[in-house]
Amino acid sequence: MLEQIKGLHHVTSMAEDARTNNQFFTQTLGLRRVKKTVNFDSPDVYHLYYGDETGTAGTVMTYFPFPQMPRGRAGTGEVGTTAFSVPQGSLGFWEGRLTRLGVSGLKRSESFGEKRLNFAGPDGDGFALVEVRDDPRTPWTEGGLSGDYAIRGFHSVAMRLRDEGATADLLKYMGYEELDRRDGVTRLVVPDGNGANLVDLETLPGINRAAQGAGSVHHVAFAVDNRERQLEVRKALMDTGYHVTPVIDRDYFWAIYFRTPGGVLFEIATNEPGFDRDEDTAHLGEALKLPQQHKHLRPILEGHLQRLEA
Repeated sequence: MLEQIKGLHHVTSMAEDARTNNQFFTQTLGLRRVKKTVNFDSPDVYHLYYGDETGTAGTVMTYFPFPQMPRGRAGTGEVGTTAFSVPQGSLGFWEGRLTRLGVSGLKRSESFGEKRLNFAGPDGDGFALVEVRDDPRTPWTEGGLSGDYAIRGFHSVAMRLRDEGATADLLKYMGYEELDRRDGVTRLVVPDGNGANLVDLETLPGINRAAQGAGSVHHVAFAVDNRERQLEVRKALMDTGYHVTPVIDRDYFWAIYFRTPGGVLFEIATNEPGFDRDEDTAHLGEALKLPQQHKHLRPILEGHLQRLEA
């Protein structure tokens, strides 16, 4: 069993409109945009990152907004719900705020003894806010929300699977432990993690496979401290029979990817070097940052990419 993985690092999804996406995460949810860059493979498409003040692993939601992308179809083989941690007693505030701002899909529920508010993102993305007592992570409070209500980071992701068995075994090999089972959902936790410690597995054998599009999670990334730890994980996964990519430099972290038995794409990402490698912390996410191989395209991209602020 591996011990290098500390919890979630980031979750990457797809959207249809960059400005709408930016507005939702920075103004509606009050997160900080910590990086404005482009997709490594499609530089005419943004890659936007939202999180806490510095983009700490376990807080970062990222998006590829592909203009006019059709919506995805929900199903198995994907992350169905991305949940954020909020302070205990804050759901009433959030329900009122999201209602006032026209957010759809609002529904109160309780899962594993925790109160939660489910809602949909602009592209039908599945989200939830979960009340957590004494989450010690420091929230971003310069987005218009006080610390009494602001998002602390990820709480969990919930994966929809036809059969949870092989994915559960994989996560246990990755250092997760089964915490509880209720109502067809298995909850796993990585002990002594980074606060974004939980993964829920929903078994839905009668549901068709998902079709990716706007509103779909592209991949979920798990955090390791550094490249040395990452290489240890890569070797162990390959020795177990998984087909893992070589290490890829993503500018703000190094990444490896592999497809899980249930169909979800996993990434293992390093906590280093961080989002302040090319911008001062006070100005994260303000300037358009380009990967080295795309810097010569700056004049074209600055004229092509949608303005994020009206």
